Amino acid sequence: MTTDPVVPHAVVDTRDVEKVLFGMFMPQGWKMELSSIDGAAAKWQTAVDIAVLIEDLGYDSLWVYDHFHNVPKPANEAVFECWTTMAAISQRTSRIRLGQMVGCNSYREPSVLAKITSTVDVISGGRLDWGIGAGWYENEYKGYGFEFRRPKDRIGMLAETVQIVRSMWTEPETSFAGKYYTLERAQCDPKPLQSPHPPIWIGGGGEQLTLRAVARYADCSNFGGKPDEWARKREILKGHCAAVGRDESTIRKTWSPEVFVRSTQAELDAAGSRSFWGEPLESWREGNLVGTPEQVCEKIQRYVDLGCTGFTPWCSDYPSTETVELFAKEVMPNFR
Repeated sequence: MTTDPVVPHAVVDTRDVEKVLFGMFMPQGWKMELSSIDGAAAKWQTAVDIAVLIEDLGYDSLWVYDHFHNVPKPANEAVFECWTTMAAISQRTSRIRLGQMVGCNSYREPSVLAKITSTVDVISGGRLDWGIGAGWYENEYKGYGFEFRRPKDRIGMLAETVQIVRSMWTEPETSFAGKYYTLERAQCDPKPLQSPHPPIWIGGGGEQLTLRAVARYADCSNFGGKPDEWARKREILKGHCAAVGRDESTIRKTWSPEVFVRSTQAELDAAGSRSFWGEPLESWREGNLVGTPEQVCEKIQRYVDLGCTGFTPWCSDYPSTETVELFAKEVMPNFR
């Protein structure tokens, strides 16, 4: 195989794409949210307990990051690995979909990634949402011995990976001769349970390369930005879709901000900025789902009006569950 095979996208019904879906990240340690808990076993138990709670609260999907070192800087603090976490949580949940926002393409060979994702889809009962991105955290690349290539190369590698994984999911065997990867008669069994294959999410808002890859290969797209920035990226995506003859409305557009919800304005004011990047309060509030339930609903509606129908935030108050519970009980019902 030297060119992208014709394989159906996983999402084609625009009525499904237009449904507003809500996911939530589980605590994993990347943003130092487990640092207040003593001991690795206790940290993991907290992560599991909150993941199960997220399912019980009625969220559509549960998400993890794919990182090895903490942010904003490495701190020798626990970070649970993406795919082993997914496998474990798949056995503690039964309904909720399981996604990665997003996997770092450089960290695993595409053939191995096809085997991992297929296995997780099977052992979860067909609940995998496969998220993939080009990678960006240079500190991790250096720490773990991965070559940190130019953005153009990392995105080119991402595009080839999606072709390889999708072929290995759907074909008896795959041979591939690309610029970055070469395979000869690779087999991947068992195949994923989902037909034609698990949804493919490509994360990132790079306007010339990443969104072009989204137009060609993705079922779902995740990019950030305040409303005007998000709207601009969607228009650019429309242009890339037109260039490859694809209906842009068949791609679910999503957003993964931070979320912090409190019942009253006084509680929000007392909390101040919870940005782990140290972002000033007003900017942090403006660019994330921060507010009372009513205020958060207004923000979500603004993005829905722009065409966003998937929200997968990360709770800025972990390991507390106050936000995850308020969001489920007082925000999500307004969009269902």
